[in-house]
Amino acid sequence: MAWKGRGVETASKSVVSRKWTLLLCIGCFCAGMLFSDRMWMVPEVKGISRTTSVEDEKLKLISEGCVPTNDVKHESKDILGEVSRTHNAIQTLDKTISNLEMELAAARAAQVSILNGSPISEDLNISGSSRKRKYLMVVGVNTAFSSRKRRDSVRATWMPQGDKRKKLEEEKGIVMRFVIGHSATSGGILDRAIEAEDKKHGDLLRLDHVEGYLELSAKTKIYFATAVALWDADFYVKVDDDVHVNIATLGATLARHRSKPRVYIGCMKSGPVLAQKGVRYHEPEYWKFGEEGNKYFRHATGQLYAISKDLATYISINQHVLHKYANEDVSLGSWFIGLDAEHIDDRRLCCGTPPDCEWKAQAGNVCVASFDWSCSGICKSAERIKEVHRRCGEGENALWSAEF
Repeated sequence: MAWKGRGVETASKSVVSRKWTLLLCIGCFCAGMLFSDRMWMVPEVKGISRTTSVEDEKLKLISEGCVPTNDVKHESKDILGEVSRTHNAIQTLDKTISNLEMELAAARAAQVSILNGSPISEDLNISGSSRKRKYLMVVGVNTAFSSRKRRDSVRATWMPQGDKRKKLEEEKGIVMRFVIGHSATSGGILDRAIEAEDKKHGDLLRLDHVEGYLELSAKTKIYFATAVALWDADFYVKVDDDVHVNIATLGATLARHRSKPRVYIGCMKSGPVLAQKGVRYHEPEYWKFGEEGNKYFRHATGQLYAISKDLATYISINQHVLHKYANEDVSLGSWFIGLDAEHIDDRRLCCGTPPDCEWKAQAGNVCVASFDWSCSGICKSAERIKEVHRRCGEGENALWSAEF
């Protein structure tokens, strides 16, 4: 009995000691976890606090103007260097994109010419001398399918033909082409007639454009984009096919502005915005120009104007986002609003019709539509042009030759 009692007592003590041991282990574990958390967390908080206090001190010094100048200069140089490198990279990228855009426009023009059977040896030789040669001006004579008589009149007067035209390009750097697109029915009778005319004269520039009176703004964009891709010139000129031009005087006029990067030259005007439907030159978007009766911004008349290479390149790159108004001359003027472009109002480029040109003839005789027979003007309407030739003479005289 004594042994049994001692055994029970020993067993109970063993059970109790095991319970206490287990509780003690759990307690030690919890204490260890708590202690380790504090050991790891406190330094981290102190580090953050210390960093924050340092930053606060820096901000305080900056606000008080007490930052060491060496640190400020060093940080400023780093920032300016990064900005400069980024700016240079953007400029390089812009130039690359510009070149690709122009090459693409030239390739498209070449493709259209090939599909329509037009010769490409002269105008669309992208890798040839036309890409390397620097020209004074490219003159695009805007024409239509129904204007064959006008084209023949221009060919018989101020646009040289054959070898004379090539000589003018080589010696004077003056390129002249009639500018025309395609009919709505590709390969139709109108297109075939133009192709035959081009094979005979070789003086047409075919555009990837469907002809139409309401599409003149789009045609103007495509013309400049195509011309700047094909010829590297100082100026790109657009003239209507019912205007006759003194190339020598025009070339001398433009040459005076050669050193200016962004120039827009023409007979500047600011006519009324016509809101009434059914009238000629009606502007459907008249409301964009303010109250009824307002005038357009200053822009060149559509008969004859010239723009520098930078502006032509701008049109080529941005042609897909440039807005088209009802009137082509207004559209062109709107594309340069907001640009650092110089508008040059040359009244000698005002090519009206009699009796509107009487005062223009007296003011410098550039537009000789009323004709005082001095033969010194830049442009005139096609009316009475044969009489001008009879009185001024034809061939290699000052009126038609480019002596400048």
